[in-house]
Amino acid sequence: MKWILISSLAVLATLESQSAFAQDMDARARAAAAASRAKSGDSDAISNNYLTPGLANQPVSTVDNRRSFTPSIACQQSATMLEMLVQPGTTGDITHLSISRDKDLDGAFDQVLTLPVPVSGICANGVISCSSGSWNQCQSFKWDVGGTGDLRLSQVDLPDLAGCYCVNASCGANLVAGNLPSVLKDLGGGVIGALTTADPRIAVAQASIDGPVIRYVGAQTTACSSSPAVSATSYRANPTAISGDAYAASQASSVFTALAASPAGNGKAEETRSCTIEREIAVKAWDFSDIVSASGSITSTSSCGTGCLRFQIRGAGSCGSNPPIYTVSFNPLLPSRIVSARIIEMGADDWVQGRINGQVVGSAGKRPWLGDALPSGDCRIGDDPWYNRTPIDFTDRLRSGKTSVSARVRGGGGGNWGYATVEIQVDTSCEVSERLVDLCAGYAGDPACRLTQEDVDGVETVRNGVVTGFKSLPLTRLFGTGSCTFQYSRDFFLRTRRYACVADTSGTAQPNLARATYIIDHSTETLLADQTRASDGSLVQSTRAFALPDRPAVGACESICKTRAPSANSGVAPAGAVAEKQNVPVGWDSFFHICSADNVCPLGAGEEIVSPCGCLDDFPEAVVMMQTVRLAGSDLACTAVAR
Repeated sequence: MKWILISSLAVLATLESQSAFAQDMDARARAAAAASRAKSGDSDAISNNYLTPGLANQPVSTVDNRRSFTPSIACQQSATMLEMLVQPGTTGDITHLSISRDKDLDGAFDQVLTLPVPVSGICANGVISCSSGSWNQCQSFKWDVGGTGDLRLSQVDLPDLAGCYCVNASCGANLVAGNLPSVLKDLGGGVIGALTTADPRIAVAQASIDGPVIRYVGAQTTACSSSPAVSATSYRANPTAISGDAYAASQASSVFTALAASPAGNGKAEETRSCTIEREIAVKAWDFSDIVSASGSITSTSSCGTGCLRFQIRGAGSCGSNPPIYTVSFNPLLPSRIVSARIIEMGADDWVQGRINGQVVGSAGKRPWLGDALPSGDCRIGDDPWYNRTPIDFTDRLRSGKTSVSARVRGGGGGNWGYATVEIQVDTSCEVSERLVDLCAGYAGDPACRLTQEDVDGVETVRNGVVTGFKSLPLTRLFGTGSCTFQYSRDFFLRTRRYACVADTSGTAQPNLARATYIIDHSTETLLADQTRASDGSLVQSTRAFALPDRPAVGACESICKTRAPSANSGVAPAGAVAEKQNVPVGWDSFFHICSADNVCPLGAGEEIVSPCGCLDDFPEAVVMMQTVRLAGSDLACTAVAR
């Protein structure tokens, strides 16, 4: 404030017509402030005037609208990056939900996804599908992006979803049709969240609703690379690499070296830095198809136990000079989990020859057939079939790479068949990985840093650098889904810390405040004193009369009003719909509005006034609500561990 006052006094001291100039400046300042508020007074104005045109390659104008320019901050733009169509059915469920997406932002849709299940509930990051019109036999799905970049739904447990609520007839009538704009925004927000998480370069410039359709204008920012794994976003998967990369970049930068050696770089100051220590436990379930894939002349497949499949290669023979060969190719997708691979049986009437990668490994028939030439004897040599049940192992070959198994069949008359049976055993046991991601190690080992705050799984253990005496008890949590569900008890799962680190800035040059000090010490309410330096280096003192412009009256606060509108309690949790647990299934949504200049509360659709326009203070109520939610969450954390 002192610098603002000093600057104002210095400017006014050089003017001859103080009153007229002050009035002119006051009017110009008010006009500039009004124009600035019109351009950026709220989030909608900022989005419409700057964010949307900036990302969509459209003109952006200055505050006074006198000049405009077209920025280029995105590599690719799409007029419609994503389009979603929603249609509810008679049971209240969303029976048709289709999504059209422009993956490469070239202006044309290249993926169309139609949900195969009805939508009974909507979550911030997914949907819930139940039996039509009810909340029974529910399944939870999360928006996800596959390896090829396609949008999809992955089935998860309900706790993996957030902010879920019911929309079908079991929770109310016409919930989708009556709240279509908010339903579209919630569904679209979940999809956009999954897309931007998978590819951080994607930015959404604008969303528009047209009846049952919501459209998003998108752009690609951050980097003009064909791969989302650019250097700026790669730290999301490996945050601990930031410190090392930053140090390496600083040592190679001449600008950093110059700043580090400057007076500003040699001073001292204290900086606050936050970090976390998090325990990550991942559980992976494996299927046979995740480990080995098979294609070719497979006549039948049968199970031989957990993680074990048998493939039969069977075909008709020929008495000609070129007996047919039937081949199956096995591709090892995860060689380390292959336990065994064998040809366990060969049978024929008349002959069958087993081959691995084209090499003869065995046969079945009246006499051995181990070469490329035809076996000796007639095609029809007997009425009984011949079998070879000596196992032939090719485990090492399959682990080394793609392996083919063939059955070469020779036969005639009534005996013209032959087969080979392959048995492959894999390890489908659950894979569990655990790691501790410590982002605080650098600060903890720095003697210039001290711990000021620490929170361990919701328990505050350090406050303002002093140990509180509270200690978090060991927690037990479930990880994984289905048959791969495990329970782990650990001392902690998440530590959130804040450090105060001293930075040296003692050599920073101090500003010369001699003139400002003279003005403050020698000026009065009607007299401005000043001290300047002449061209010969001498100091010159002067005084001038001045008067500050009249200040308009300012209200004690910004006038606001509080309203409410009825809302169905359609939220859901693992125990079921929230409304089923309450005596009154209808609640209220509260809203706060800025009153107009004539002190009128701008009511929305269906809203009623709770508190009229004025200086409202609902902070105590907000604190009580937040504390209630926090304590309720603590009471609901049940474990099998004695407390």
